[in-house]
Amino acid sequence: MLVGGKGTRLRPLTTHTPKPMLPVAGVPFIAHQLARAAAAGVTRVVLATSYLAEVFEDHFQDGSPYGIELVYLTEKEPLGTGGAIRNAASGLTCGPDEPVLIFNGDILSGVDIAALRDSHLAAGADVTLHLTRVEDPRAFGLVPTDAAGRVLEFLEKPETPEQIVTDQINAGCYVFTRSVIDRILAGREVSVERETFPELLESGALLRGVVDTSYWLDLGTPGAFVRGSADLVLGKVDSPAVPGPTGEALLLPGAEVDLGAVLSSGTVVAEGASVAAGAIIEGSVILAGAVIGPDAYVKDSIVGAYATVGARTSLDGAVIGDGAIVEADNELPSGLRVACGTLLPVGAVRTTAGPGGCPAGQVSAAAVHGSGQTRSEVASR
Repeated sequence: MLVGGKGTRLRPLTTHTPKPMLPVAGVPFIAHQLARAAAAGVTRVVLATSYLAEVFEDHFQDGSPYGIELVYLTEKEPLGTGGAIRNAASGLTCGPDEPVLIFNGDILSGVDIAALRDSHLAAGADVTLHLTRVEDPRAFGLVPTDAAGRVLEFLEKPETPEQIVTDQINAGCYVFTRSVIDRILAGREVSVERETFPELLESGALLRGVVDTSYWLDLGTPGAFVRGSADLVLGKVDSPAVPGPTGEALLLPGAEVDLGAVLSSGTVVAEGASVAAGAIIEGSVILAGAVIGPDAYVKDSIVGAYATVGARTSLDGAVIGDGAIVEADNELPSGLRVACGTLLPVGAVRTTAGPGGCPAGQVSAAAVHGSGQTRSEVASR
């Protein structure tokens, strides 16, 4: 599993936590991947770590609660996707002709892992790629295949409509024959998408694409992170790791929710968090120890660990960093992020001009208090 990324698009959530360790439906995201891999018969997993690498081992230890053996290999310098795969090879014990499953650590998917592996073996492929179809391929590299599923080429993001030759994209899950991994150059940064796969095609290797129509979501942005968590709670995608029971909301042990609060749309309230009377929370993630005040409105948002959302404050697609305090009567619009440990006083952010004449969706610089942070770092869109 490739879990070394810094998750810069998810800041401030990843300031203290690696992206694959962010809680999704109540558990670290890769717990879902580990559980699904174990259910498919995988018994040994190598985690290719880098950023905040110690967090993974502290939490998962040897992997025995998941019925697997976990091995940790840390990159001292970023090696790219291909380099990370090659670096992880030192932790493999299988023979040269055996299959190796590889997962990107930020993809939530319902792909049938066992079927993908079995199709790889049946075809005698060098690499099998899980492909998915997207409505708008412009933001992705494209992977066209022939009628038999053989990959024809790897195309960069299309710049014109004429360059959109397929709606198939790389879904971030692969099966490699072990000997192919050993051919990747060791000790340097390598892109599997831009170097390894094209070079394999040029050499005549058999690369197959398996198009799967099951659930697929890249969790690289706060909006996707929230949606993926909600979809797991609502049962739109299955995972053995969801600490049910679920329904419209998932309350973890130790969460305190007043009977006068309303939770819906796949909301998660983590351990030690509290939600006061009159609060309405829709499709949001409330992390451990966070406090939601009375009559607050939280929609499609993330409230970090031990953060506070004051009375009558509304969040709509916002991100509140760990330990931040957003006091009463603030209105945080979609895309606004509050850095960890920041204080937003009463009415500091409004979607309409307030008494201080602050324009819609802006922050009064004099009203924002952080630990030596600039205004753009404290609250940004």
